Amino acid sequence: MNDRTMKAVLFDRFGGPEVLYVGRVPRPEPAPSEVLVRVRAFSVNGGEMAARSGRVRFLTGRKFPQRVGQDFAGEVAALGTGTTGVTVGDRVWGIVGRAGFRSAAEYVTVRPQRLGRVPDGLDLVTAAALPATGTTAVTALRDKAALRPGERLLVRGAAGGVGSAVVQLGKAYGAQVTALARAANLDFVRTLGAHHAVDHRTVSPAELGPFDVVVDAVGTDLRAFRRLRKPGGRMVALALDVKRPAASLGYLAASSVHGPGRVRYFAGNPVRADFDDLARHVAAGKLQPAVDTVFPLEETAAAHRALEAGGVRGKYVVRVD
Repeated sequence: MNDRTMKAVLFDRFGGPEVLYVGRVPRPEPAPSEVLVRVRAFSVNGGEMAARSGRVRFLTGRKFPQRVGQDFAGEVAALGTGTTGVTVGDRVWGIVGRAGFRSAAEYVTVRPQRLGRVPDGLDLVTAAALPATGTTAVTALRDKAALRPGERLLVRGAAGGVGSAVVQLGKAYGAQVTALARAANLDFVRTLGAHHAVDHRTVSPAELGPFDVVVDAVGTDLRAFRRLRKPGGRMVALALDVKRPAASLGYLAASSVHGPGRVRYFAGNPVRADFDDLARHVAAGKLQPAVDTVFPLEETAAAHRALEAGGVRGKYVVRVD
């Protein structure tokens, strides 16, 4: 096989998980100040579902083939000229940033600031569950919500990838954590550190009581959950309504007129300092990857199908090698 090509997950039309296939594309070469990473595993993220289905084609465009994959864990394989801060052979995790999806492949090129070193003792397949979700959770609680010890924190979608990280970090920050999840996952979110675990199907938002911070990893009914904030409370939205992404963006933009009371939303674009902070939490035992199932590369479509079916505990990870 020509070593100038590599395996990658592609799709040639918008649709369900069945449109995904493993094909071959040119292997990237690191440009000046770039890093080539041999990908060992990546995780499946919700934003890829919307891109693959065409619901955000106004952002992704209509040129095919398109690719999937947002984050990854692997080893540094080569360095572009002038690249500093990493060494060939380093075990790293990272994210491709805002340049689309492309980490579902044997190799990926990134800027070194989009990388961090994987903590010692953490295998790369397990580590792949955290680059996107972990840095999102850190940014949400540390920067956007400025969570303080003793505050009441509500985590919606607590059993999922981002939610499971927010629950763990919320406890580590000293908050009283209430986790919303389906009934089958309540024991799981308790093991993550939730002080209270509530079946989201049996209560309405109005029954939950006021919170200092609300972190939403679902994306629907944002108005109802925004009303749960105490005076001076903060809400951070980490997901869009996958069925109505444009409407979700419109609501979040409109909420900005409320100033401090707005719903805070951000597109994850972590840098080295965020990965360093993530690694410190992992090394201290405050945050652990939550892996539901590991799929082989050829079954990436099955991983997408499982995520869309709901009920995930943590992350679905795809092993590349």
